[in-house]
Amino acid sequence: MEALLFLIPASLFIAGLFLWLFIGATRSGQFEDLESPAQRVLLEDHLEKKEGEDGA
Repeated sequence: MEALLFLIPASLFIAGLFLWLFIGATRSGQFEDLESPAQRVLLEDHLEKKEGEDGA
C-alpha cells in the first residue's frame, strides 16, 4: 500500500511532464512539416552521388 502512495503521484507527475513537453513542441512548430525531412534525405543522397561522379 505504501508503494502505491509513491507510485501514483510519480506516474501523474511523469504524465504531466510529457504532456507539457508535447504541448511545448506543438506550439513551437515541431510537427508542422512532416514530409520535407524524408524528402531531403532522398535528395541529399542523390546530390552526393551526382557530386561524386562529377569530381572523378
